[in-house]
Amino acid sequence: MNGDHLRSQLGSGQTVLMPGVWDALSGRLASDAGFEVLFLSGYATAASLLGLPDFGYLTQAEMADVARRVCRTVGGCAVVVDGDTGGGNALNTIRTVELFEAAGAAGIFLEDQVWPKKCGHMAGKRVVPREDWLGKLQAALDHRWKLFVVARTDARAAEGLDEAILRARMAAELGVDAVFVEAPESAEEMRAVAEALPGVVLVANMIEAGKTPLLTPAELHDLGFDLIVSPLSGLFAMAKSVGTAYQVLADQGTLRNHLDLVTGFDEFNRVVDLDSHYRLEARYQSPE
Repeated sequence: MNGDHLRSQLGSGQTVLMPGVWDALSGRLASDAGFEVLFLSGYATAASLLGLPDFGYLTQAEMADVARRVCRTVGGCAVVVDGDTGGGNALNTIRTVELFEAAGAAGIFLEDQVWPKKCGHMAGKRVVPREDWLGKLQAALDHRWKLFVVARTDARAAEGLDEAILRARMAAELGVDAVFVEAPESAEEMRAVAEALPGVVLVANMIEAGKTPLLTPAELHDLGFDLIVSPLSGLFAMAKSVGTAYQVLADQGTLRNHLDLVTGFDEFNRVVDLDSHYRLEARYQSPE
């Protein structure tokens, strides 16, 4: 699906919740759970692909490669991809937009941090001058096909809420599809963002134990936020459950008495649609 699907959902007044994914399997699991829009998280991809924190190590090409695999696996879903800072200047941003759309992405997040960036809920963030970020956003808008462009500002932590709101207004005036003021620290701050940006599609980032209050989609809608990303829920759940299973295996040498910790063999084969591959194999086998 391309960006028009997401525009249609939001334009009809729906609140859209995007779970974070990081590879083809997590994308398939999220799709099977019933989500129509997925978010390919840079934080989660850096952790899963490189075993590193969200500190600017991940490149645009690596992200596009993961996006290609995810989009191919979840063809019935729209996939919004974390574009970080666009990979550099406006020209790099154009290439990132082209790579992501070629991979099948429906949308992109573009932020105003100084490169190398940091996770939006980490300390030590810095932002580029407004004009540099706005130039990259304009380049993305000029060179996209149908990509849904989200303008993310991290100025709340770096320079204060007023500056973040000013940047958000300027991005909205360019014609981006949605605006994302990262890491407001209270419902009051979120309300101030919404009041300053009437009629604009606003993004809320729900990170468990992050800087922003963890609210439900209904509560966020009432505040004025209708595009909601929960980027790390799956990653954190995976890390806890896999870590637990490995520890039991290390301590006891087997999971024989702890099969509740794992998905059954047949059940997992259903996740990866094994039966369809048996049917495909049979189609091309020579009769005996």
